[in-house]
Formats: sequence, C-alpha cells, structure tokens
Amino acid sequence: MKNLKKRLKQGETLNGCWLNLGSTITAEIVGLSGYDWVLLDLEHGSGAERDILNQLQALEHTPVGAIVRLEGPQSQRILRVLDMGAEGVMCPHVDNAEIAQAVASGLKYPPEGIRGVAKMVRATNYGQNFAEYYKNAKDNLLGVAQIETVEALKHVNEIAAIDGIDVLFIGPNDLSMDMGIHGQYDHPRFKEALSAVLAAAKKFDKVVGILIFTVDDYPLYHDMGMRFIACGADATFVANGAHDMAAKINGMRANSKNKT
Repeated sequence: MKNLKKRLKQGETLNGCWLNLGSTITAEIVGLSGYDWVLLDLEHGSGAERDILNQLQALEHTPVGAIVRLEGPQSQRILRVLDMGAEGVMCPHVDNAEIAQAVASGLKYPPEGIRGVAKMVRATNYGQNFAEYYKNAKDNLLGVAQIETVEALKHVNEIAAIDGIDVLFIGPNDLSMDMGIHGQYDHPRFKEALSAVLAAAKKFDKVVGILIFTVDDYPLYHDMGMRFIACGADATFVANGAHDMAAKINGMRANSKNKT
C-alpha cells in the first residue's frame, strides 16, 4: 500500500494522472515519473478489466498508488479490482447518497460493508498477510465519488456524509456539460458549484479533487483547497509527444527543401 488515504488525512496534496491506454508499459513509465497516484480507467479507457491485473503488477515497484475507475458502483466489480491490489476505486456519476453508499459498502468487509472475503488473492500476497490487510483495509482503501451532474450537486452534502467516501472528485467536463455551460470553467454558476462541493467536504472532513487540463490552472484549484488533483494521461503524453516531434522534423524537412 502507498498510503494515499493516510497522506490525504494528514493534509498532503496528492497529484495524479489518468492511465487510459490499458498498457503495462505506459503504466510503468508514468508510475516512475513522479506522480503520487494514477487512475486506471475502465469507464472511458481502452483497456478492460482483464488488463488491470498486469497494470497493477507493473506499478508495484513504482512510488504511485493505483486507483481504478469503474463504470458503476456494483460490488462485484469493486471487490474484483480490490482483490487484484488496487488501493481504491473511483466511481463516476455518484448522483445521490444511495450510490455513494453502494461504493462505500463495496470497499468494506462485513459487518460494515458487503465486500466478499477471499484470502488467496494478490492484495493479500496470496494469503500470506490477510490478517494485516483486513485489519488495515478501512484505513488504506480510498473511496472516490465523482461529482459531475446537477443532481449530484443537489445531494452533495448527503454524499459527503457517507463513511467510506473519502474524496469528492469534480469532473469538470461532465459537470459543465450537465449545467449547460460546457467548458466555461470561469462561469459564475460553475464557480458556485465548486464552492458547494468544497463546503460539503469541509463540513464532513472529506477531500476535494479535480481533473485539470493545463498545469497553469493548478495554483487556482490548489488555493481553493483541492488536494487530489489530476493532470494528464498516458494517451495524451504519447499524442502530444508524437505531434510535437513530427511537427519539428517536418519543419526541418521543409526548411531543408527551401535551401536546395
């Protein structure tokens, strides 16, 4: 365990990024790059559940903690990735307390939750340290609820109140789209939405996170009080690097032709 939950409770700001290629190679590269956490994306990413185990293994020797974003709050999906060794889950479209409770329950063993018990899984070193894993699971496993709809804003206090939901993660694309102001992150109503999420988190001693699209925005959201901030993705890194290099060498080719 990389102690993401404990570090957040101690007031640290943790920086992360998306892994949406389903690749063990890019997972390992990004894991060694200096981030605190990475998100293996099963909602929009090109990988499938069968790819998660190999990516988690590739990340094991890196400093980052691995969170998996599932498509929904189904308990059987949550326990699968936790048994593989994920340090927590992110669930999209957590629109009310019922969905938030489903996520939280899936993270916890009975009697507090409904997670199925299996000892011979990767998370417990295949049975070698089940007792220790069980003892520390509640303090180690991170529950991240995405706040990305107007409906979620209506219930944000109820969501934040759920024990086991540790991070209220704002999805700016979806939230602004649902509000009818897509991409207008300086819009007064969007700013009001951020303030509402921050207020709910403060009331219930939770953390707020967000995905940003440029590092220039980092100080703005950090100064607001957000402490679980993501920027970048493995697909973006590859695409930007490829486009940048191609543009440079194509420019050099054009200059060379002009000189002949």
